[in-house]
Amino acid sequence: MSEAGKARVLVGVIAAAHGVRGLVRVKSFTAEPTSIASYGEVSDERGARRFRLTLQGQAKDGVIARIEGVADRDAAEALKGTKLFVPREALPEIAADDEFYQADLVGLEVETRDGRRLGRVKAVLNFGAGDVLEVEGEHGSLMLPFTKRAVPVVDLAGGRLVADPPDEVEARG
Repeated sequence: MSEAGKARVLVGVIAAAHGVRGLVRVKSFTAEPTSIASYGEVSDERGARRFRLTLQGQAKDGVIARIEGVADRDAAEALKGTKLFVPREALPEIAADDEFYQADLVGLEVETRDGRRLGRVKAVLNFGAGDVLEVEGEHGSLMLPFTKRAVPVVDLAGGRLVADPPDEVEARG
């Protein structure tokens, strides 16, 4: 399968240049911020550019890293805002039944407890108050809080979620 066809997972973003020798500050989205460098090469959103990170230290919101081939502040600054991805298969398996990688939820069918189809998970978003599922259905999108109450069943093997949308969410199906 080509790089473009593989599922990739966002693990961080280059937040800024750090110093004058080409270091970058990386905001890590991994559970342990330093883990971002343990996956080997990371790539940009399209998979066109690859980067090898070598940790140089920790920062308030992530890590300080050297990127192979980036030697000065201008080159580091040019990478600001670059999202960093790894192939889904590079991530460790999850042992807990109630934990999921966001990438595994995207594309799942969403239905109500009585079997009414609401749509398909388009994205998992977080605006600061917790994860929210963007569900794309035939009547448009709806935002569904990703909580145990609103989504009591996650059936990865069956390719579906069972939702019990709160009253504030208008679930047309």
